[in-house]
Amino acid sequence: MDTRISECETVKTYGENVFSLKTMKNYLSDSAYQSLLLTVRLGMTLDPAIADEVAEAMKIWAVSKGATHFTHWFQPLTGATAEKHDSFICPDGEDGVVMRFSGSELIKGEPDASSFPSGGLRATFEARGYTAWDPTSPAFIKESDNGATLCIPTAFYSYTGVALDKKTPLLRSIDVLSKQLSRLGDLFGIKTKDRRGYPTLGAEQEYFLIDKGFYELRLDLIQTGRTLFGKAPAKHQQMEDHYFGAIKPRVINFMEDLDKELWRLGIPAKTRHNEVSPAQFEIAPVFEELNLAVDHNMMMMETIKTVANAHGFVALLHEKPFAGVNGSGKHNNWSICGPDGKNWLSPGDDPHENAKFLTLICALIKAVDTHAELLRGAVASAGNDHRLGANEAPPAIISIFLGEQLQDLIDQIEKGKAQTSKKAETLQLGVTSLPTLPKDTTDRNRTSPFAFTGNKFEFRAVGSNQSCAGPNVILNTIVAESIDCICTEVETAMDKGKKLNIALEEVLQKIVKKHKRVLFNGDNYTESWHKEAARRGLPNLKTTPDALAPMKTDKALKLFAKYGVFTKEELLSRYEIYTEQYEKILEIEAEVSLTIAKTMITPVALEYQSSIADTISIVKGFSQTGTKELLKGVSSEIENMLKAIKELEKAVQGKSESKKIVGMKNLRKAVDTLETLIPADMWPLPSYTEMLFMM
Repeated sequence: MDTRISECETVKTYGENVFSLKTMKNYLSDSAYQSLLLTVRLGMTLDPAIADEVAEAMKIWAVSKGATHFTHWFQPLTGATAEKHDSFICPDGEDGVVMRFSGSELIKGEPDASSFPSGGLRATFEARGYTAWDPTSPAFIKESDNGATLCIPTAFYSYTGVALDKKTPLLRSIDVLSKQLSRLGDLFGIKTKDRRGYPTLGAEQEYFLIDKGFYELRLDLIQTGRTLFGKAPAKHQQMEDHYFGAIKPRVINFMEDLDKELWRLGIPAKTRHNEVSPAQFEIAPVFEELNLAVDHNMMMMETIKTVANAHGFVALLHEKPFAGVNGSGKHNNWSICGPDGKNWLSPGDDPHENAKFLTLICALIKAVDTHAELLRGAVASAGNDHRLGANEAPPAIISIFLGEQLQDLIDQIEKGKAQTSKKAETLQLGVTSLPTLPKDTTDRNRTSPFAFTGNKFEFRAVGSNQSCAGPNVILNTIVAESIDCICTEVETAMDKGKKLNIALEEVLQKIVKKHKRVLFNGDNYTESWHKEAARRGLPNLKTTPDALAPMKTDKALKLFAKYGVFTKEELLSRYEIYTEQYEKILEIEAEVSLTIAKTMITPVALEYQSSIADTISIVKGFSQTGTKELLKGVSSEIENMLKAIKELEKAVQGKSESKKIVGMKNLRKAVDTLETLIPADMWPLPSYTEMLFMM
């Protein structure tokens, strides 16, 4: 039987809905293709002269796919994506129409979009917003039941030229890092002319699936994305039997369709499996250039929801949709491809001989220790506050895990020079039919927020519902600053006659001595680490308001202004927007909690209380100790609930977010206790058992 991969239907359809470089070659002249290739691969400025040809080619391809409209697809500061559709149709002057798409329409759009949050960047009299084509991320087709739309990834900026989106600062940060990587490459004698280094990303996406019927009966899920009430079932994830377990037929059918849709969009989905909690799953793609990977993750989240709906599911991307079980993150696997085309975070057999590798490791140590507050703030949200710090996700303390071998090298650098490298051992598995395996040079510390995992760093604190753009803007910029500092010091020393290896040794030794406090290879969940981190002076920003505050410090403003990633106004606007979003989410959650408690739980609780009282009245003369105790317990919790409702109502009228949080916790405690007392057939909300296990 011939099983050549070229005949695999999936391979034939991979990327069929993407206007990729491979597709462009079939639609463009050679000169236009080569010009666009330089823009995409080297970051060179787009030649306006080819815009009309590219637009016409893109239109012809899109129309052949059934598209009647195009949209500039962008990422405003809501954290979601946005689109405004325009048709290709234009009057032909003869009472008919033709399909047209010009270069000017491709390059620049004017959606206005004045209602998006701007943090004060857009005044009423200058609210106009523009979109600008990002040719480094390919256009794609989004299909619906009755047609298709050409989606063109774009940046979004205001009439005054300030960035109103997440893509523009991301592209700026990538450019800044790329320049510093070329500078470092020059020091090491690597050819950098007409080449560029760039960051890469592999974003693992966690999510929950529940039956659509249950979802539609939960006002809290519909309005907030998480359950505001619900007692934990007797069995949930304690047995650890769901993790990597056999995937249920209905779920695997969904996953198979999801993979096919993602592959058609050119998203290289690679891994799928059950996660820790029942009804929780994960999907992970192959690494890509960071900007494209961020776009693909946004597309992936939307596709997960769409395909889930077609299978009678609802996908929950909230960081903590169910209390008491595992929350969902998005592991941000970040690495560097140097101008030589190699992964500069991939050590060789003897890592100490790899100067590029150790320089980047030290640059990251310096960057993370210097700007830990900004990294923490980049993942701050109301949803992530439920997850960070629990024994399921990294704590709010930002530290770096290196592993035994790499830590040994760093210790040697601190003492003066890396002389030896601990060799990777061979694992003897004790089963004759299984081969011996080489032991990895590092483990994956699941408790660390920022762990080296062999050829990349895994930033595990990103929330499942968040865009990867924000955390990577921070990461790119702070690493670029570190490389800048290293290059400046080394160049200065070499100008004074020192050799590269001597100058570099001295600089790296100084970095390790100053910033080693951020290194920790143990269990980040333990109380002893929290005490040790405090002793070391590491920040522990547990809530979103605390974590966002460093964004408006002079230290942050100077950093981003120096490298042109954010202006002062742009950075302060983000602080205002994210703070307002946090406050609005808590307000919505509090209001929904009150609505459910008052209109759904209270009537049922009072009805059950009345039925118990009626029973006691009817069966007078018999021993009713247990029944009276039941009535007492139900009545007590009803009073607790009504008291908590009053407290939360008062908190909603005030300005204190912390009081809203406490009020919701108190109300939840009373309601969840009532769920243990009231008959299941009377309870108005689908239970955790139903939602997590029935699919």
